[in-house]
Amino acid sequence: MDTPNKILIVDDDREIRSLLADYLELNGYIAMTAADGLAMWATLNEHKFDLLVLDLNMPGDDGLTLCRNLRAKSNMPVIMLTARSEPLDRIIGLEMGADDYLSKPFEPRELLARIRSVLRRSNSVLHDGNGAEVQKLKFAEWTLDLTARHLISPDEMVVALSGAEYRLLNIFLEQPNQVLNRDQLLNIMHGRDADPFDRSIDIQISRLRQKLREDARTPQIIKTVRNGGYVLAVTVTAE
Repeated sequence: MDTPNKILIVDDDREIRSLLADYLELNGYIAMTAADGLAMWATLNEHKFDLLVLDLNMPGDDGLTLCRNLRAKSNMPVIMLTARSEPLDRIIGLEMGADDYLSKPFEPRELLARIRSVLRRSNSVLHDGNGAEVQKLKFAEWTLDLTARHLISPDEMVVALSGAEYRLLNIFLEQPNQVLNRDQLLNIMHGRDADPFDRSIDIQISRLRQKLREDARTPQIIKTVRNGGYVLAVTVTAE
């Protein structure tokens, strides 16, 4: 029998923490809560979690600061919550390394759907033609380590990736030389509930290009196809 996924909910609103924890446990998850950043770090030091639900607006260190600091040491998936819905909040949250973003108020079942989608993508494993688990993907002198979930540059430098960046790059590496439009990428990354006007894919691709040391004006690895989308324009080999 599979071990239930463990979720940490960080929110300064006691009622929201309690409501979400009870709802997630009713749906088969193990849920723990923390009221602020200090409690979050203390809980993370004591327990291993599969996903973090993180409120943006909190006293002390806010969710953006906590997410950025977490990304420096972990690629654990993060879903960010906020009482505000301005596009800038979402963009900044994604730039800090959040995997998904949900505006308050929301239905608990909507958060549950986002959690299932993020965990499903996070736990996906590639296999080669013989059924063996693929551990590395090589492309344009770069290597994506599927075990450590980081990039290795042509000069052997380790490049950290957020959970969303890792999964997006993985999508391209699974389908090299195939044009993927924004809607396709959004559906793969965020599921059927993706907002057709969501620009998060463009943000993540821009971040990936920076980490791949691409010239933003003339990228050679992830290219923009006019009126088409994006394409990984290099050969990929699996190990």
